[in-house]
Amino acid sequence: MVMRVATFALSDQMIANALRVQSVMANEQIQESSGQKSQDFAGYGADAGSVVNLQVSVTRSQSYIDAASVADSKVQVMYSAVGSMTNILTQLRSQLSAASVGSSTATSSVITYAQQALSQVGSLLNTQYDGEYVFSGAKTDTAPVNLTSYDTGTGSLTTSDTSYYQGDSEIASVRVSDSQSVAYGANADNPAFEQVMRLLKYIGNSSTLSASDLTASLNLASSALDAVSTVQAKISTSASQIETASADQSDYQNFAQTLGGDLTNVDVAAVTAQLSAYQTQLTASYSAIAKIQGLSLANYLK
Repeated sequence: MVMRVATFALSDQMIANALRVQSVMANEQIQESSGQKSQDFAGYGADAGSVVNLQVSVTRSQSYIDAASVADSKVQVMYSAVGSMTNILTQLRSQLSAASVGSSTATSSVITYAQQALSQVGSLLNTQYDGEYVFSGAKTDTAPVNLTSYDTGTGSLTTSDTSYYQGDSEIASVRVSDSQSVAYGANADNPAFEQVMRLLKYIGNSSTLSASDLTASLNLASSALDAVSTVQAKISTSASQIETASADQSDYQNFAQTLGGDLTNVDVAAVTAQLSAYQTQLTASYSAIAKIQGLSLANYLK
């Protein structure tokens, strides 16, 4: 019978070490291909909680960016509509000035213009974005301006009248961070818009305009133009605030993603070098194991 040298314990230990190296190599091969320390949160150890919190915060930040983007688009639509309104008022004031020193033809012309302008302003205040009325407050499914009953009679140049308004009193706002909301825009019953509607109704439904009517209309036109310009400036300020907040969220995302990457990513080059070292070690281990397992007492005694 061939006798073997007692190498079992040593051989068993070397095999266990080789298998452990193989396990480490398998994990690092996954890291090398994915660039990640682990494929599940358990693999991040004590950093797992921080990784989860960062991912949640980035998702929440993106929701703020998305909301800000929609709000900014609405604000741009509002700004454009109000800008068109200022153009109408500027043209009306020019025609009123001409009528105040001109003929009855100039007066008839400004009356006709006001009739058309009232319809135009009503359409501007009924502006929609993505199917929602932007000047209706919270009642975004309801057109804010209805001229059916409003556009009858001259009304008054001095008494406010918002009977055309179908929306509510809510001012649109958007949450742009955990601690900040930005109110934006204006409703169609805003005093600036009401002045415009009142002026156009009075002029457009008049059969003629006296000198005092023209003077009062000019004064109201100037007041309305100033008021509408102020509304437009506030809308511009809101847009700036929304865009700044959105940029801040983008900056935060970059920071959080970098921090999260430090916790979850691996240095692929370093892992590749380590894999090469492990491969050399594993080759040497199996070579040694093969030699040990090939030893026998018979060969030793020769």
